Amino acid sequence: MSDGQCEFSHIVKLHQITDRPLILEPSKAEMAALAVRFGLGAVHRLKAEVTLAADGTMVTANGRLLADVLQNCAVSGEEFPVHIDETLAFRFVPETNMPTQEDVELQAEDCDEIFYGGESFDLGEAVAQGLGLAIDPFARGPNAETARQQAGILDEDTPSGPFAALAALKKD
Repeated sequence: MSDGQCEFSHIVKLHQITDRPLILEPSKAEMAALAVRFGLGAVHRLKAEVTLAADGTMVTANGRLLADVLQNCAVSGEEFPVHIDETLAFRFVPETNMPTQEDVELQAEDCDEIFYGGESFDLGEAVAQGLGLAIDPFARGPNAETARQQAGILDEDTPSGPFAALAALKKD
């Protein structure tokens, strides 16, 4: 968020890292704020179990994200329940290690890096970002096919509308 606060915050200080997994579960208010942030009807449940491993000031986080959300169907717009079960894997890296070049070419392993300043990082925000990435923006609810048919779309491969006639000519 622009004011420096996030909907779900769980600050981890480097000196507090142990090999025990951390269990993160937001409050009802935090889940409601996450639903607004990600355009969901609701976040009914969110739980992340994360194990941290420090290598100096770099911290690797691995775990699992479980969530039950209410999402809008990309076709009909109606809300439907979605269960999310995702693996979490990212690395917290000090801002001092941040590349300074304008045109940095990222490698696949760099895409999961989260930069932090000082002696702590926000694991809750990282989990929130993991939730955001796990949401399918084109999810289809159980009535998607019915809504498609009512709109006159036979299927995704069959053109409709003003270009249907052109597609028919192309087949000849």
